[in-house]
Amino acid sequence: MSEKTATTLLLAASLAVAMASVDSAKAEKADQEKCYGVALKGKNDCAAGPGTTCAGTSTKDYQGAAWKYVAKGTCTTLATPSGKGSLEPLKN
Repeated sequence: MSEKTATTLLLAASLAVAMASVDSAKAEKADQEKCYGVALKGKNDCAAGPGTTCAGTSTKDYQGAAWKYVAKGTCTTLATPSGKGSLEPLKN
């Protein structure tokens, strides 16, 4: 087997693994929804508002601009000291 063929096969295998991981992640999220205002400090899944980058960057508990994945249909029933979870970002 030539070096070029081996490199091509290695790249194809790597791409297949990466695509399988993406499909798996999408399947896991299909039965979940983003719920704003329910994440604890540093425990958000993403979108924590100004001054933050993404996952794990919320600066306070129940930050309204930070969301966490929860089971679909449960977000607005989750009670926190700051109120109920929301499907849209909250101001706080």
